[in-house]
Amino acid sequence: MFKEFAKGLSITFKHLLPGHSTTVQYPTVKLKPSDRFRGLHRLVPSQDREKCVACYLCPTVCPAKCITVESAENEKGEKYPKVYTIDMLRCIFCGLCEEACPKEAIFLTDRIVPSSFTRGEEVFGKDKLVESTENPIDVTKRQRQEVIDFKKDKRHYHNRTFLDAKPIAKNHH
Repeated sequence: MFKEFAKGLSITFKHLLPGHSTTVQYPTVKLKPSDRFRGLHRLVPSQDREKCVACYLCPTVCPAKCITVESAENEKGEKYPKVYTIDMLRCIFCGLCEEACPKEAIFLTDRIVPSSFTRGEEVFGKDKLVESTENPIDVTKRQRQEVIDFKKDKRHYHNRTFLDAKPIAKNHH
C-alpha cells in the first residue's frame, strides 16, 4: 500500500516541476479548438434571403427545443422562415440541427458564442444568425464524410430538389 502511495506522490511532484504545467495563460496564449468544435450557429444566405425553407426539421430534431421557426411564403410561393430564433442558453451545441437540414442552410462554426449580461441578448434571431457574405466561414473540416454522402444520396426524398423529380406520366383516355 505504501508503494502505491509513494508512486502517486511522485507523479504529483513531477507535475509541480516547471515545464509540466497544463495551465494556459489565456489572454496571451489561446488554445486551438478541435476541427470538429461546434460553436456559433450561422444561417447560410442565398441570393435575396437565407437558404432555409422553413421545413421544421431543425426544431423537431433539437433535443433542447431551443430553435423556433415560423414560416411564411413570398410572392413566388416559396417558403421561408419569417421568424428563426435560437436560444443560446438552452442550446447544447449537439449539431443535430446541422445534420438534419436538407438544404444545408444552418451550420455551427468554430466561433465562440459571445457572452452577455441579459437573457434577451442570448436569443439570436435572423439578424445575428445570417452569415455575412463579405466574410464567409469555412466549415468543411467539420463535415463528416458519412453526413456528406447521406445528403448527396438522392434516394432519400428530403435530399431531392425539383430538378431531381421524375415527371409524372399523364394517362390520356
